[in-house]
Amino acid sequence: MQITPAIHALRHPFKVPVSPGIVLDRFVYSYLLAGETITLIDTGVAGCEKVIFDYIRSIGRDPDEISLIILTHSHPDHIGAAKAIREATGCSVIAHPAERAWIEDVNFQNRERPVPGFSTLVGGSVHLDHELADGDVIDPDGTEEYELQVFHTPGHSAGSISLLFPREGVLFCGDAVPVEGDLPVYDDAQESVQSVKKIKTIRGIRFLLSSWDEPRGGEAAYCQMDLALAYLQRIHNSVITVSADGTTDPVEITKRTAALIGLPLQTVTPLLIRTFAANMKLRNHPNLVFET
Repeated sequence: MQITPAIHALRHPFKVPVSPGIVLDRFVYSYLLAGETITLIDTGVAGCEKVIFDYIRSIGRDPDEISLIILTHSHPDHIGAAKAIREATGCSVIAHPAERAWIEDVNFQNRERPVPGFSTLVGGSVHLDHELADGDVIDPDGTEEYELQVFHTPGHSAGSISLLFPREGVLFCGDAVPVEGDLPVYDDAQESVQSVKKIKTIRGIRFLLSSWDEPRGGEAAYCQMDLALAYLQRIHNSVITVSADGTTDPVEITKRTAALIGLPLQTVTPLLIRTFAANMKLRNHPNLVFET
């Protein structure tokens, strides 16, 4: 899908086997910046390289033109095809330093953050060529025309980044903006709030391009950020409510909270337990969104 003259969105459906006989249907977006060379923002899961290469050919370009992969963070649905694309094209791969360990050693990531079906989602480890920091400017083609500005937006993960393409008013936010009613995943609830607030201050965003949401244009981009903040506060309120009777068991808290916010039982996985545990750390701070 072409979003602007230079930006293309590729939607990758995939499945997560959460337990025997139960599969969670998911999707993730990766994005293509077609300048003098081609820059990929995230790569989807293992096997998505074929979809990406086929799409590039369909717009009259060649996969060998991929010169750079920018990873918004290290999770499986973002780095899954990075190894295969690097091996096929020789492109560079860059990300925030806080994500390096999990990108360069995916087995280490799987031990620290188990994800159902991890081995089917990730094609292998990949070496980072460069590290990114807040305020960096990426210049894939050596011209100002296709510059990308880096914003450190932690919370979903410690090294999550968002990218602004000023020329066309496009913000790539990775998983920094939670989607109301969808699976919330973050390591730090307060940082998640602050990151959404941070990108809300960026004026002139014409398109908000998220990994777990459909592209949002115009005022809907900023509206989606407001909805995300409301969702984060609602989750926090729910965790406080279900633990008010003194319950401390993380699995029980997760089951109760999921039910309260309308998530199906099959979403109660280690990822969701990890998310609500982040809220438990702040249960004495009820006004999550409104505190600075």
